[in-house]
Amino acid sequence: MKDVRTIKRYQNRKLYDTFQSCYVTLEEIAQIIREGHEIQVIDNKSKNDITYMTQIQLLFDQERKSLKPGNTELLKRVIRSEEGTLTGYIGALEGKLNLTFDMPAVAAEDFKPAFVAGLNSSMENSATLN
Repeated sequence: MKDVRTIKRYQNRKLYDTFQSCYVTLEEIAQIIREGHEIQVIDNKSKNDITYMTQIQLLFDQERKSLKPGNTELLKRVIRSEEGTLTGYIGALEGKLNLTFDMPAVAAEDFKPAFVAGLNSSMENSATLN
């Protein structure tokens, strides 16, 4: 198991990577995650784990910068889902498809055509239920 890289978030909203001993941006944190490293983001003052909220903020930032138009129909399905959260919606899809999303990237590519077909079918069924 890889070591967890600790990122401290200070009151001035700056993020400090204790492994590299330097300040980092959300984009740099995204790159750390893409490289396969585990991270934990800690609020320096309260010592609370804010990893989840930081990753949500990172996703929002990536979506905001995307040149492709977003899928508002998908977002409506997420909002209308039982939990009304992205993680809840994806978790429900995992359960329906008997898949987990933490398989290695190479294996994920092997299953991509079947997964996409199942995902499209599941989304169509979800749309009829909502």
